[in-house]
Amino acid sequence: ARVRAPTRAGGARLHSSEATQRVAPAIPPVPDVPPAEDEPERDEALKPNEVVAQLDRYIIGQAEAKKATAIAIRNRWRRQQVSGALRDEITPKNILMIGPTGVGKTEIARRMAKMIGAPFIKVEATKFTEVGFVGRDVEQIIRDLMDSALIMVRAKLVEKKRAEIALKVEEKILDQLVGENSTTNRDSFRALLRQGLLDTRTIDVEVPEPRRSSQLDPNSGGGNAQPMNEIILRFDKLLQQGGRRAERRQMTIADARPILEEVFSDKVISEEEVKRVALHAVEQEGIVFIDEIDKICSRQEYRGSADASSEGVQRDLLPLIEGSTVSTKHGNINTDHILFVCSGAFHQCRPSDLLAELQGRLPIRVELKQLTEADLYRILTEPETSLIRQQIALMETEAVQLTFGDDALKAIAQIAAQVNREVENIGARRLNTIIERVMEDISFSACERAGTAVHVDAAYVESQVSELIVKTDLSRFIL
Repeated sequence: ARVRAPTRAGGARLHSSEATQRVAPAIPPVPDVPPAEDEPERDEALKPNEVVAQLDRYIIGQAEAKKATAIAIRNRWRRQQVSGALRDEITPKNILMIGPTGVGKTEIARRMAKMIGAPFIKVEATKFTEVGFVGRDVEQIIRDLMDSALIMVRAKLVEKKRAEIALKVEEKILDQLVGENSTTNRDSFRALLRQGLLDTRTIDVEVPEPRRSSQLDPNSGGGNAQPMNEIILRFDKLLQQGGRRAERRQMTIADARPILEEVFSDKVISEEEVKRVALHAVEQEGIVFIDEIDKICSRQEYRGSADASSEGVQRDLLPLIEGSTVSTKHGNINTDHILFVCSGAFHQCRPSDLLAELQGRLPIRVELKQLTEADLYRILTEPETSLIRQQIALMETEAVQLTFGDDALKAIAQIAAQVNREVENIGARRLNTIIERVMEDISFSACERAGTAVHVDAAYVESQVSELIVKTDLSRFIL
């Protein structure tokens, strides 16, 4: 039997498994190999060509941006190898990425954050206001970077002492099962516990309340400082409660294990050590990615406006990028050696419209190119986590074997390039719109198609997207 799509213009068909066997899928399957094995764990091991090779696995084109990013990452390691006072004089060369939306600026930053083991934060420039106005000031960027560094450092220390924590958790569970002073059956229960045969047993666990330290921080809460009297009242309330209290609950060993691991990790790991290591990591290896910086840029003839998110934010960013000291609840942070990567489309203005001082603090400029139809086709086929592979994996969960013909992929790329050219150029993000429209009927009826095979060809793509193109074309004339 054949599985047919709803009849539409073009007479497209979804062929059965017999037809699928005659047409080989256009995209080879991804081997089931953990990506972490062939990816360097730390940026010390990353040479510039290795960084570019890692980025090529997920991002198509934009060789200049990848090259500049690779050099910046490697220079941070090179600086650590320099001895003496000269190391303090070597400052990072900040980067300004210029290019239209949807060409890979943010994706490069996201992949760079996963690739390196350094504190990293991505922020939107439009979320900040000039000092003196209600909103978030730019120093909140460094405070958020410090918070992310604390999480990263704590996770690394927990992983380093994983064996010690696991042993303490095991002893605590055994105390609940056989008693603290009993040694008769302890070894036999230990063997059963390690085999997972006791995971359904119920034990009593003291569950601590979550930390509420952020309530006492006037710098938390998005930059709007809390009134001092409210902070004092909350502090008095916490003192009366005696800090973190523990509540005794009954739960299975499987549910209790992660809670006990958190409890013993707090005892094994020193918070002062976490703060000290995180503070050093932020100052020496921190990376800040500021997106949409063109949105706080005014053209020369509109300079001096009263917009609190415009030129004043640029002036506030100057000392932060040049190097200053920011006060946080964990200590003072010097921003001299933090790498800043800024990006923007610059449709309504030019990079030269930025403040001259800010331009000088972003010496490396990289222009990202617009995506062509050939680039969009490569985005569909080459990356390991391409949109097509994601759709195939989603359909596999419903026991539906989904394949795309090469003509279908070329049709998707051609339609995306056409809409970008005629309506609004949003780059690779247009592919999401096209693919979701193509997959709409298949996804809706996938539950009833378990065990079948579905092949998508160019005719089916055109039948599904033709109405979208007409509606998009007419929408330009609707007020």
